[in-house]
Amino acid sequence: MTASDTSSSLAPGLYLIATPIGAARDITLRALDLLAGCDVLVAEDTRSLRRLMEIHGISVNGRPLLAYHDHNGEKMRPRLMAFLRDGKSVLYASEAGTPLVADPGYQLTRAAISEGHPLQTAPGPSALLAALTVAGLPSDRFAFMGFAPAQSGARQKFLIEAAAIPATLVFYESPKRIHRFLRELSDIAGGERRAALCRELTKKHEEVLRMSLHDMSLALQDRSLRGEIVLVVARGEKPKAEAATLDAALEIALEHYSLKEAVANVAAELGLPRRIVYQAALEKEKPR
Repeated sequence: MTASDTSSSLAPGLYLIATPIGAARDITLRALDLLAGCDVLVAEDTRSLRRLMEIHGISVNGRPLLAYHDHNGEKMRPRLMAFLRDGKSVLYASEAGTPLVADPGYQLTRAAISEGHPLQTAPGPSALLAALTVAGLPSDRFAFMGFAPAQSGARQKFLIEAAAIPATLVFYESPKRIHRFLRELSDIAGGERRAALCRELTKKHEEVLRMSLHDMSLALQDRSLRGEIVLVVARGEKPKAEAATLDAALEIALEHYSLKEAVANVAAELGLPRRIVYQAALEKEKPR
């Protein structure tokens, strides 16, 4: 019997399924059962979900197949809540990986919980866990950092805080921003820290690079990368100053010294690169 033969006997509620990050056969049997049996299908990308269902012989069979993502979430949530109130079983699938991990499904689950609807998950593929598996770095304690902020000042603060966490760090980053990200992270966290860059996991051109942040930045500076990237970074021996510490030190220094002198003194005191301290000082001096 194929998954498409499964009869629908699902209780009302919101079902979250993990979908493959590359290889289509990585989906679980339970996820296939839910795809075949739920009354309403919701996906971050309906085209991706429809292709996945076709590969596994599951028909939409006249059921609603609706898009839910960052751009239409506010408009779509009331409609999905109405399905749940009507006693329907509603399935939500990320474009790839596990829902709610760097994913727009968070607000949807919050809405379902606030109305008292049952919530179930069918765990499975995750780029985060896949990268930890092949990185070759300690995984007994790790912190998922997601994507770094795009704005320079916010990103500097984010990286300083991340570098101080006594755990293996896991970042998501795009191919267009990875070169800048590696340079900045190397400056802030320390170029000697071991890292693994995992690209196109489970796909045909899967690649894992394992070296120090400094060496990785140099090795990739002339390469144009493609595909999804997960960067895993080992914990540091000596955590750098926290963002709050840097902010407080600059607050005091700027009261007594010029910008240049304050930056030099704080950089020496906290053991941070001058460029990082200078950026933080500029942010503090911006009109509020």
